[in-house]
Amino acid sequence: MAPAYNKPFPGSYAAADVLFLLKVVVMRPTGVAEKEACIQSGRRHYSEMISVEHSPDEGYLRFFDEAMIAGAERMGLEVVSLARAISAAVEGPITLASLVRAGVPLGVLLNRALKALGRDVTHFGVSIIRDKGIDGTAMRYILERRPIEGLVFVDGWTGKGAITDELEQSFKAYSDQKPKLVVLADPAGRSWLAASGEDWLIPSGILGSTVSGLISRSILNADVVGTGDFHACVQWDHLEAHDISKKFVDTIWSHSEAALEVQADDPLYRVASVWADADRSLHRTNANRAVELVRVRTNVTNLNRIKPGIAEATRAILRRVPEMVFVSSEDDKDLSALMHLVRARNIPYTVAPEAIHPYRAVTLIQKVS
Repeated sequence: MAPAYNKPFPGSYAAADVLFLLKVVVMRPTGVAEKEACIQSGRRHYSEMISVEHSPDEGYLRFFDEAMIAGAERMGLEVVSLARAISAAVEGPITLASLVRAGVPLGVLLNRALKALGRDVTHFGVSIIRDKGIDGTAMRYILERRPIEGLVFVDGWTGKGAITDELEQSFKAYSDQKPKLVVLADPAGRSWLAASGEDWLIPSGILGSTVSGLISRSILNADVVGTGDFHACVQWDHLEAHDISKKFVDTIWSHSEAALEVQADDPLYRVASVWADADRSLHRTNANRAVELVRVRTNVTNLNRIKPGIAEATRAILRRVPEMVFVSSEDDKDLSALMHLVRARNIPYTVAPEAIHPYRAVTLIQKVS
């Protein structure tokens, strides 16, 4: 039996929606500047530290509300498109393993949609950490209970594809097959299944714990994670008054429920893409070209400092120390929240649509060591 502190929990979601395979811990927070210096100097891995997450200000939340108005219906339709494609491709029980945190809201919605389609489905939130791999204890927990053939990993989007690389490498310990990764937006062309290859404003992509069950990103620090433990997280209870995790998925789900009534030949029906090798190669080539252009232009040697894609670029501004932001247009409505942060924090930016295509935003992390 797993220790009590390794007991799966739903965060601020309903238990029927997701169970996080994480160990809730208390840790001394690390300031953003100190964390950045430790990461870039190599003194500590980013997963060993956590900074306090603050509540979004009212101005920023207005941009989130606008993102919901613009994108909620699209996300609801694409959830159903992905669920139908998963259901058609996977025989037997389906197990969704959402990569904490960005994959969780999508995973919750896919879990509901697959149940509505009559499938046997279970949903877990699991940790994967760059350079460290997927949580082996969480994987053992899942595979002791569910068949690996029906295991589907869920993330919100792809950036450069670093986490996809990590997932593919980690999964070799469990199967000779490549992992099935499902995302909403796959501009990097790295997923098995995607709703589109477009870098668009996924509403949940511009918020953190308050739309992801009130948990921090995952932590792997030997002081709090022992042998046989799940990777850790902090539960941000101080943000409880700002939590919209349930409200968010319920709002998107209202659109998904309507989409479930749409027939496959209806113009509203969006067909999810299981990328052919040629499609994947084209996406990957374009994405790599954009990252390389930014690298050359800024004389960067560490690609981890480059964060491409609307969601990743926005999160980097919120959690890291940004040096510069590249955008496709400063007037793009999908970039309103990002540009609000850029202007409020006086971050230098440049408009370079051709250089960063297929991305619409790229954040460069400041070199501090």
